Amino acid sequence: MLKLNKLHHIAIICSDYPKSKKFYTEIMGFEILQEVYREERDSWKLDLSFNGEYLIELFSFPNNPPRVSWPEARGLRHIAFEVDSIEDSKAFLEENDVPVGEIMVDPHTGKKFCFFDDPDELPIELYEK
Repeated sequence: MLKLNKLHHIAIICSDYPKSKKFYTEIMGFEILQEVYREERDSWKLDLSFNGEYLIELFSFPNNPPRVSWPEARGLRHIAFEVDSIEDSKAFLEENDVPVGEIMVDPHTGKKFCFFDDPDELPIELYEK
């Protein structure tokens, strides 16, 4: 068996770098660790952390193809973040013009959750603690 220590990071390629940078920092609350423009690739790379943990690499590349996301496409389904209150989190997102799906209850755990999309329609789940 492969011995894994922890999830190191999630890499996301965006279509509109300034819009995604704003979303992940100002709406989602990630902190910028490092931002690098890679001239040879005409690409930005933004390293983001949350609660002191390196978590997301946000990339921009010219002419990147769209990825099928809905309905239930094969591959990465979504990323999920734990929150203390689904209602408060949903209200904050909606106040910041981020459409959020209905609050649902996991039938196995009894916990509340909901989904919304990043600027490139990457599905993100919030799951109540």
